Amino acid sequence: MSRLSPSSESEPDSVALTPQAAIVLRQFRVVFNAIKSHFQRVESQSGLGGAQLWALSIVSRHAGTEVGALAHAMDIHQSTASNLVRALVKKGLIRSARDDEDRRVVHLHATAEGEALLANAHGPFAGLLPDALQRLDADTLTRLHTDLGHLIAQLGVEEVGTAAQTPLAEL
Repeated sequence: MSRLSPSSESEPDSVALTPQAAIVLRQFRVVFNAIKSHFQRVESQSGLGGAQLWALSIVSRHAGTEVGALAHAMDIHQSTASNLVRALVKKGLIRSARDDEDRRVVHLHATAEGEALLANAHGPFAGLLPDALQRLDADTLTRLHTDLGHLIAQLGVEEVGTAAQTPLAEL
């Protein structure tokens, strides 16, 4: 096995990772692989993508919820929630019903088929990362927020916007 020799170029991508950067990179790989494996397992067991299963579980727990409330619960854009609902309605796993008083409002309900699918599915329905984050203490979440903010800045991308509100299962 050959060793990399130092390059005379000063470009950052031509330099081998520092030991500390390599350790953190490995940690990200563990996180990403755990998330990917979880979503693959969910899809093979239920036939649904992770975001669809999460949406179905919320509708099941909160019968009559509206698309906006579903989007808020999942921390996704309302149009993304609408697309999830549309797919679940098409599969017969949820049904939508217009409000009797305000016909613009649509209430969502899990069907018997949707409930049966949930009964046989393995969680966490929100996914591994949201579940793990929910169990962390406030100080740890604050540190993660700050440190990931620094990483996002180094990546040169915006923290807000479409990417920030896209379910991990759809990345």
